[in-house]
Amino acid sequence: MDIRAALFLSAALLAANGPACAADYVSVADGPTILYDAPSLKAKKLFVASRHLPLEQVVKLEGWSKVRDSAGVMAWIEKRALSNRRFVVVTAGISAIRQSPDEQAPALVQTNKQVALEWLENTGAGWLKVRHQDGVAGYIRTSEAWGG
Repeated sequence: MDIRAALFLSAALLAANGPACAADYVSVADGPTILYDAPSLKAKKLFVASRHLPLEQVVKLEGWSKVRDSAGVMAWIEKRALSNRRFVVVTAGISAIRQSPDEQAPALVQTNKQVALEWLENTGAGWLKVRHQDGVAGYIRTSEAWGG
């Protein structure tokens, strides 16, 4: 196969996998759990993650996932410690959960930085629908949270 054909085939395969390259978010199922620098219980322990911490799965191996947190830190976690239930973490100093996806909508509750909120859906218009731990559901700007 000549170089042009190989490049064309590579580009076609990458294009076909476009949607599969979307971010794959998970959360820590039951915390606290340890994150490691390699996929082994004998590896160096990096830090402890709390329950509901949102993580982006970057690599999946049998029994392990390489993940990235909201600060961009990469680490390994046992797959059994993960949940497909999605959460986001507030990245703004203080953020309001609003009644509707509008900056002028009434604030239902205010949250502090690093608070985990259950992700319900992306609105596609710069807002996420979330649920606070108190049960209040509403909208937060995508720019004020990570993991959605």
